[in-house]
Amino acid sequence: MVARPRTVHRDGIRFEGLRYFDPTLAAYVGEPVMIRYDPRDMGEIRIFHRNTFLCRAVSADHAGDSITLKDIQTARIAHRRHLRNQIAERKAHVADFFPSPVFRPTQPAVPVTLSGTEAKGRQKGRRLRIYSEGD
Repeated sequence: MVARPRTVHRDGIRFEGLRYFDPTLAAYVGEPVMIRYDPRDMGEIRIFHRNTFLCRAVSADHAGDSITLKDIQTARIAHRRHLRNQIAERKAHVADFFPSPVFRPTQPAVPVTLSGTEAKGRQKGRRLRIYSEGD
């Protein structure tokens, strides 16, 4: 069994993207606890408070299933990959609506000089440079 510290929330204990709950946890909201879990069965975790066994909390989503930590990580990676692909597709669709940028060689940017009153108003230490765009 692998041990990890967690805090009890109103909706139970959150771990590896799952929510584990047991009615006994209601009295320990906000308390730090140590959870122990079997990586081969993430359907339930054992909760210890001050090195004393408190209860077994169950994930309602996977109550009757035997799901491993590796399965959870694999599903998470696949979901991220799917989202990245969707984003790339949508970026391509958005790019179709905008014309491609045309590169025009322009004159090099010339710094704008400030007048005497504007230069006095500037604070020392700031190095903001203002450039005018050549036409």
